[in-house]
Amino acid sequence: MRFSDGKSMRLYRQTVEDFGLYPGLELTDTQLQQLEEAAGLMSAKMRAVRIVAATNVSKKDLEQRLVHKGENPEQAKQAVLWMSDMALLDDRKTAEQIVSRCISKGYGISKAKQALFEKRIPKEYWQEALAEYPDQHKAILSFLRARLKNTEDEKELRRAVDALLRRGHSYSQIRHCLELLSVDTETFPEE
Repeated sequence: MRFSDGKSMRLYRQTVEDFGLYPGLELTDTQLQQLEEAAGLMSAKMRAVRIVAATNVSKKDLEQRLVHKGENPEQAKQAVLWMSDMALLDDRKTAEQIVSRCISKGYGISKAKQALFEKRIPKEYWQEALAEYPDQHKAILSFLRARLKNTEDEKELRRAVDALLRRGHSYSQIRHCLELLSVDTETFPEE
């Protein structure tokens, strides 16, 4: 929308309809201020919808992303509340989805905790989401079998162990799986 003074404002159709805007309409200063506030809030809501549609986010993460993208902090907070009220944003479900994705990728519980932290999931949902985290021995064994061509090559062995550590598996689990594969772990430190 272009104003007679040359100023322009991007508006969503809903805002245009809500204010009954048409070419040549004269707005008072109060009406203009209300229009700017409504346009800002609608912008925050639509951006929130696009972000949520693209990825799993927590309420805190979404609010921070909106502010980072240039939305007014108060309008970002209102957009997050609006999404929550419509049941489009649920930190508990997001935590479950993040943990499920980590499990499917064969990550250890430490990597799942890191993902929950990075997505700013409140800690109150962590325990519930991680409660059923399966034993990762099969995933570790599968990874080691695929990676290790020669169990005697210490360099290859160290690279595989380092890769598993980066994937969030504990050193004791990795060491146990190496022993199951009859790999000599005497040269490995205890922790």
